[in-house]
Amino acid sequence: MMKLYYEKGTCALASHIALEEAGAEYSTMRVNFAVQEQRSADYLAINPKARVPSLVTEKGILTETPAMLAFIAQSFPKARLAPLDDPFRFAEVQAFNSYLCSTVHVAHAHRMRGTRWADDPAAIEAMKRKVPDSVSACFDLIESKMLKGPWVMGESYTICDPYLFTIAQWLEGDGVEPARFPKVRGHRDRMSERPAVCKAVAAELG
Repeated sequence: MMKLYYEKGTCALASHIALEEAGAEYSTMRVNFAVQEQRSADYLAINPKARVPSLVTEKGILTETPAMLAFIAQSFPKARLAPLDDPFRFAEVQAFNSYLCSTVHVAHAHRMRGTRWADDPAAIEAMKRKVPDSVSACFDLIESKMLKGPWVMGESYTICDPYLFTIAQWLEGDGVEPARFPKVRGHRDRMSERPAVCKAVAAELG
């Protein structure tokens, strides 16, 4: 049985939802950032990056959300969480999730993790001020070019959808008004109605 390490309000929710959608047998373990559990010796033995999520499988430990989502989709093909029989379409799924990981999440992280990139307090504050603009620019692109609707890839629900849903939860905190992005907001609303999403969200909040 797989084990997902997560913290509330993080991108781990995407993999949590995917595990539910796949019908996987799994357990969860919260890593409490408030008491620095991510830096404990026990957790660093699981993920030396001191971040979440981490997914313990029978073959080893995976980190990084795009890799974990692809693994879940490929491990449970009957759930049809990715177009596994079409290399190009599967690459499109990977491209979208890579954009969320490498660009959108990084833009968001400048709000509270500026010390990763600078030591100068003025530079850190400048990064914080830039977040509403940089995150909005990312979502402008998603809204106009990338979200096909009703799901990210069109008519088929994929592992892109829990990932976009998770990151779209951060818009308000990043100083971005979701009403600017009606397609993204509609996607977030549709996701909120899915049983797997409701179960994963409730489990993390509980």
